[in-house]
Amino acid sequence: MKAMVYYGPGRKEWTDVPDPQILEPTDVIARVDTTTICGTDLHILKGDCPEVESGRILGHEAVGTITEVGAAVTELKVGDRVIIPAVTNCGKCSYCRASKPSHCQTVGGVGWIFGYMIDGTQAEYVRIPYAETSLHLVPEGLEDDEVLFLTDALPTGFEMGILNGQTKPGDTVAVIGAGPVGLGAIMTANLCGAGRVITVDMDENRMRKALELGATDMVNASDPDFIEKIKALSPDGLGVDVAIEAVGVPATFDTCLKIVRPYGHVANAGVHGKSVDLPINTLWISNVNIAMGLVNCNTVGNLLNMVRSGRLNAKAMATHYFSFDEFEKAYDLFSNAAEHQAVKVVISR
Repeated sequence: MKAMVYYGPGRKEWTDVPDPQILEPTDVIARVDTTTICGTDLHILKGDCPEVESGRILGHEAVGTITEVGAAVTELKVGDRVIIPAVTNCGKCSYCRASKPSHCQTVGGVGWIFGYMIDGTQAEYVRIPYAETSLHLVPEGLEDDEVLFLTDALPTGFEMGILNGQTKPGDTVAVIGAGPVGLGAIMTANLCGAGRVITVDMDENRMRKALELGATDMVNASDPDFIEKIKALSPDGLGVDVAIEAVGVPATFDTCLKIVRPYGHVANAGVHGKSVDLPINTLWISNVNIAMGLVNCNTVGNLLNMVRSGRLNAKAMATHYFSFDEFEKAYDLFSNAAEHQAVKVVISR
């Protein structure tokens, strides 16, 4: 089969590799029908995740069709269309039983294994461990691109941003970064009743997209007074209730610390490639809560119900479509997303 293979920082290739095989009775093999590229894939290519071995197939988001099932699989069958989330769930360890599969203990203490610890979804076929506790069936009548972004971007924005930020009805929420994860937070902010949702970025096109998807206000981070302008949008000018970092660089994390109000919440959803400074000597007196973490994907079922009912338009994130033989072109475009006004790419057979 063909797959996108990582060969070390800055090196990847859409090339021939062996087909995946069933290794455990709880595995299934799925034909990958549609997949996408994540900002985390770009972090891997930059060398930000040195634990990813050369020869690893990239990708952790896909919609596919089951072609083979392991001996212990009884609730899934060949031909089922499935959503393949970024995080697998063994269903048995203490973390999975507590609905925290991001730290599933059965494979190295982490639930994100596709394209990281095992071969991923940017391929014609993929092996899926713990299939029955990890996969979601695609409801009849829904197309791949209507559910594709439930695999990572939307649940990450919702869980790591909105939920970790303990968003309450009426809260003022600022999302720093209008990329896929930031847009995921913006699109799901209303699920917790946010009163005002501010998109903050330097890219006017992405912020306009954020306004289409649920943001109420936009502030350009290139404005010298952008911190004051964000705080001015809170009811009393003291700052936002929830500041969501959705980029993964020190400057945007620092912005969150500067705009959050006393007793507010900073929720870090971005993937950082280097450490950030935490001025705890001045921050402690503000009673600010800081949360961070890896998505659990335990809200995929809830988000899928909202897509099915028409209340959540997950497909709206898609801006560019490619075929499998255009994988390299898709990577080139996504690596220069601002130049091409790209949010998420859809790559299908």
